[in-house]
Amino acid sequence: MEVFTDEYFMAKALELALQAYDEGEVPIGALVVHENKIIGKGYNQTERLQDVTAHAEMLAVTAASNAVNGKYLDQCTLYVTIEPCLMCAGAIQWARLGKVVWGASEPKFGFSRLDAQLLGKTETVGGIMADQCGDVMKRFFKSRRK
Repeated sequence: MEVFTDEYFMAKALELALQAYDEGEVPIGALVVHENKIIGKGYNQTERLQDVTAHAEMLAVTAASNAVNGKYLDQCTLYVTIEPCLMCAGAIQWARLGKVVWGASEPKFGFSRLDAQLLGKTETVGGIMADQCGDVMKRFFKSRRK
């Protein structure tokens, strides 16, 4: 079985973020991986769905839960281009994800600004492809301010 790197999966999440960007959504992409297989993916769709909870992570976790036919994802890893917010961190904790890997930090809304231990036993890794992930966000918001 081929083993993929964190960078490989983050690049796939970044593709989802670019899809969100193209649709005028805040460009965040996420996917859930189990045994090197993507079982859930999502990108921000709060505008399209008119739903403030339609964050990339929430959609990816829901898809993964449907794929495994269960609510716990303790054997899975979530890859997300930007550090999860508090709402998504709560969902990650409830789903008992084994690991969360994010690209760029989110100093304004990221969960770790308030409580780095919020995810409990979930392993966390930040900074994977941080520059690329952060640049997409910067470009998006710069284009909105013109």
